[in-house]
Amino acid sequence: MIEAQGLTKRYGDRTAVDGISFSVHPGRVTGFLGPNGAGKSTTMRMLLGLDRPTAGTVTVNGRSYADFPAPLRQVGALLEARALHPGRSARDHLRWMAASNGLAVRRVDEVLDMVGLTDVAGQRVGRFSLGMGQRLGIAVALLGDPPVVVLDEPVNGLDPEGIRWVRTLTRRLAAEGRTVFLSSHLMSEMALTADHLVVIGRGRILADCSMADFIAQHAASYVRVASPQRGEVADLLRSQGLDVAVHGDELRVQGLDAAAVGELVGRSGLLLHELTLVRSSLEDAFMTLTATSVEYSARQQTPAGAPR
Repeated sequence: MIEAQGLTKRYGDRTAVDGISFSVHPGRVTGFLGPNGAGKSTTMRMLLGLDRPTAGTVTVNGRSYADFPAPLRQVGALLEARALHPGRSARDHLRWMAASNGLAVRRVDEVLDMVGLTDVAGQRVGRFSLGMGQRLGIAVALLGDPPVVVLDEPVNGLDPEGIRWVRTLTRRLAAEGRTVFLSSHLMSEMALTADHLVVIGRGRILADCSMADFIAQHAASYVRVASPQRGEVADLLRSQGLDVAVHGDELRVQGLDAAAVGELVGRSGLLLHELTLVRSSLEDAFMTLTATSVEYSARQQTPAGAPR
């Protein structure tokens, strides 16, 4: 379990992390989201003892990371996959890491096989592609068979097969009862992977809830209605005080759920061809929540020839 209490980090007069408190529980994948500059990487660095908090604490299973005599046995982490000696082979890099934590050499070949790098284990890592480097970083994180796994942007540079593999891996680790803390900017993948979300913006907690609750609270939804009697259906729904917008051949209705809309139209003897609840994506919900917390925002450009 990971616990942060009042965690704060200041650099001069700039506050990168501002008194945040949250818990990451075992048995589920917790996604860590936030815009660039929100404080995610700083939080993870403090978790792993790479930065000292200005105030507050962050512990793993009740202890500071620096207090573990063999930290790879307790916490497996991927923060920067390319932070390794380019002249070493993948196998030698893992052997050195294993020796530093008192791990059996046979574990090296086990994790190489687990991440799909057995055939290139003898190659110098300086020649590795970004995706291969990511796989090696994940191998390091898994080397000590730790109960807590922290992964920062683990799918960066991976192809579709690799992305699916990371998703399956993290879900399996959580199913085994481990604590999994996962940061990513790839919202579509996070929606498929995470059970719980911690969202920060400008160094402060914006949300700490289940994936389902996050989308329900922050994503817009409407009922899509198609009918050969579109005008009559629209008039009926508006007469009940519902918000009805016309988009092409469909109506977009807000104010009632799909079942209630269907019952209302059905009692009036009007025909329905489609009745579908449409909910915005995790990306839409995230953008809505963090709109005022974005540090770097590109100005929207108007396409040439478009009305102004």
